[in-house]
Amino acid sequence: MSLPDLTPTQWILAAVSAVCIGVSKSGLPGISLVNVMLMAKVFPPRESTGVVLPLLILGDVLAVLTFRRHAEWRHIRRTLPLAMAGVVAGYLLMLVVEDAGFRLLIGGVVLVMVAIHGMNRAWPAVFEPHLHSRAFAAFMGASSGVATMTANAAGPVMTLYLLAVGLPKREFAGTSAWFFLVINVFKVPFSWHLDLIRGGLLAVDLVLAPAVVAGLFAGKRLLEWIPQRPFEAVLLVLTAAFSLHFLGLF
Repeated sequence: MSLPDLTPTQWILAAVSAVCIGVSKSGLPGISLVNVMLMAKVFPPRESTGVVLPLLILGDVLAVLTFRRHAEWRHIRRTLPLAMAGVVAGYLLMLVVEDAGFRLLIGGVVLVMVAIHGMNRAWPAVFEPHLHSRAFAAFMGASSGVATMTANAAGPVMTLYLLAVGLPKREFAGTSAWFFLVINVFKVPFSWHLDLIRGGLLAVDLVLAPAVVAGLFAGKRLLEWIPQRPFEAVLLVLTAAFSLHFLGLF
C-alpha cells in the first residue's frame, strides 16, 4: 500500500480531521462535522468518505470500550433498522451521482444537519411533542443512515435524537458509541463496492490512526472544563461556513 502524494498542508488538514474524529467520539459530537469538511478539502469529496470510514470505526471501537456499559439499547433498536435502510438508500444515490455533483451533495447534507442541530438548540420545545414516538425514532434513524452513507454526517442527527429523548451524559455516549460502531461496520461492504476503500487510502488511515486516539483522550480532558453548548455553537458556525464554501456561495 503506497501513500498518496499529499502536500504538507494536506497532511496537516488530514491530521486535524483525525483528531476531530477522536474528540467527537469522546462525548463532544458537535465537532464531528468539521472532520467531514476538512477531509473533503484534502481528497475529492466522494473519495474522502472512504478515507474517513476506517478512522470512524477505530473511534467507535475506542468509544465502545470506554462507554460500553452505559448504552440504552431501546433507542438503538428503534433507530438502527431504519438507519440501515438509509445506508442502502444512500448507497444507491451514490451510484447515480457524478463526482462533480458530489461536492454539492456533501455541502448540502452537512448544511442541513447543521440547521437541524442548531434549531434543536434554539427551539427545543418544537420537537417536544414528538420526541418519544416510534415515528420520530424511525425518521431520525433513516435520516442518519442516508447522511452517514453519503457524507459521514450522521452525528448531528443522532445527537438531536439522543439529546431530545433526554439521555444523561454517559448514556448518551454509550448509546451513540454502539449505534455508530454497528452502522459504520454495516457501511463497509457498500463503500468497498463503490471503490472508496482501497490500499492507498487505507495506508493514509494507518498514518492517521494515532491522531484519532489522541483526539479521544484530548476530548475527555476538554469535557472537564469547556462548556459544551458554547463549544458546539462555535463549531456549528464554522461547519456551516465550510458547507456554504462547498456549495460555492463564497
